[in-house]
Amino acid sequence: MTASFSYFRRPPHVMAAAVVALALSAAPAFAQAALTPELEAAVQAVQRATQADADQYAPAELAAARQSLAQAQAAHAAREKKAALDLALRAAVDADLARARSQAAVATAEVAQRQAEIADLQTQIGAEGRR
Repeated sequence: MTASFSYFRRPPHVMAAAVVALALSAAPAFAQAALTPELEAAVQAVQRATQADADQYAPAELAAARQSLAQAQAAHAAREKKAALDLALRAAVDADLARARSQAAVATAEVAQRQAEIADLQTQIGAEGRR
């Protein structure tokens, strides 16, 4: 009968060394993945701006926010805390500006549409009054 791989014995120190090596190799990846609160806020601000159609109504501001966010993430990965913090805050501000401008553009368009509807209704009322 042939022995399977499960029957091969490994010395305990080899198994312990493998577990430690695996844990140490995963630690830097985990540390890099953990975002600072400011960086997380910047990511969320860019997402909110994107959901508010800033790509259409405020593309320059949204592009600036995305660029600052990418630079902040690169600085975070390089462990440059001050630069990452400054860039993350700038990205959040740019994204908030993009969202606000987008919302203002949408509101302005809605007002213009309502004014056109009012003008049409006034024209209809005037036409019925002349009959």
